This record gives sequence, structure tokens and C-alpha cells, in this order.
Amino acid sequence: MKDTGKANLVKRYSNGEVSVVWQPSLCIHSAVCVGGLPKVFHPKELPWITLEPATTDEIVRQVDQCPSGALTWEKV
Repeated sequence: MKDTGKANLVKRYSNGEVSVVWQPSLCIHSAVCVGGLPKVFHPKELPWITLEPATTDEIVRQVDQCPSGALTWEKV
């Protein structure tokens, strides 16, 4: 079977202060992110993460609650 590279896919979304890093292969679709900060995380849209509607502190607090580690953050 040919490796499509999807297991290593990493997406970054930035607001200039923080970047949210999403690793879809780790995601368990618990929807903790969506339930906690729906103005940022909206899985039925592309891009599904838009950081502008929230403060950096709100984003960091929510990303820290990701149970699978699929969402992490890093300072820009």
C-alpha cells in the first residue's frame, strides 16, 4: 500500500501571536474544541479553524483542553 503522507499531515493556523497546530491523525473527534470555542472551531467549514474571533488567551485555554493532543499551540 502506498503511503499518502496523511498520517504526517500538520496544519498551522496563526493570529500573529500564537499558532494552533492541528495533527489530524491524532484527532479523536471528541468535539471538545468546538463545544468550548465554537467561534474559532467550526468543522463544517474550510478553513475549520479561524483564530480572529477570539483572544489569544481564549484560544490557548481551549487548545490545552484537547484530549488527544491533536491540537497544540506555540508562540509566534
